[in-house]
Amino acid sequence: MEKGKIGVQMMMLKGKVEELGAYETMRKVSELGYHAVEVSQIPMTPENVSELRRASVDFDIKIAAMSAAVEPMLPGAPGETLTSDFDKIVSDCKALDCNFLRIGMLPLTCMGHKDKIMEFIEKAEAMAHKLAEHGIELYYHTHHLEFQKYDGVYLLDLIKNNTSKLGFELDVHWIQRAGENPVEFVKQYAGRIALLHLKDYRIGQMDISNVDFKDMAKFFDIFTNTIEFAELGEGNLNIKAIVEAGLESGAQYFLVEQDDTYGRDPFDCLEISAKHLRELGFSEWF
Repeated sequence: MEKGKIGVQMMMLKGKVEELGAYETMRKVSELGYHAVEVSQIPMTPENVSELRRASVDFDIKIAAMSAAVEPMLPGAPGETLTSDFDKIVSDCKALDCNFLRIGMLPLTCMGHKDKIMEFIEKAEAMAHKLAEHGIELYYHTHHLEFQKYDGVYLLDLIKNNTSKLGFELDVHWIQRAGENPVEFVKQYAGRIALLHLKDYRIGQMDISNVDFKDMAKFFDIFTNTIEFAELGEGNLNIKAIVEAGLESGAQYFLVEQDDTYGRDPFDCLEISAKHLRELGFSEWF
């Protein structure tokens, strides 16, 4: 069987980077057996870029992908964008020997407006061509919002059908949350994915200890919001089938992510997920 590379989405370690620094955080990632990371929600200061580069060499960790928005999520929102900081972002990619860049989500101001969505798609595709001139591939990361329908077509499919250079980083938890089968949906994007986010999907416990059942609206709010992000193997997804479908569809990097750890130390969560992937037979992918 051909192999992919398992890594970590560092969004879930942003608190550790603040606490320990980028270098020591990467050391711990290596100690857990991971040798690839995606850098997201980590400030790309000169110090962090330097420390990520040093750790990449010292601990044999590949910087698989980095993150950048095309435009601000909201008007005036902080953070680098490809529109305003193109040269700096390209320079950081080069410094970290990274040739995948991913968009976290389209601007929130586009949601609900098909004309604005189409404008974003055009800009993202143009940016993908511009980045390709520097040897960098641009990918779009999915949540559940991209499964809203416009004239009967998923927003995500609008992006796919109106681009050729832009790729996709599919997130299997959000696909499940949107009501699609992650295994089958990944296959629909064969040839357009190189990055896949792995996180499980769990139905959590309801805490009704303080619920006044005279207020049924509050109860139903709790009842309908029990979905949780889970460590691999602690939820309901068929992780083995998902990984196999991802590999078959062109995914190169399989990145473990957990948006919320519900009080658990994220390093412990990453250890649980790694153990499950090894039990499934993917030890050589680390």
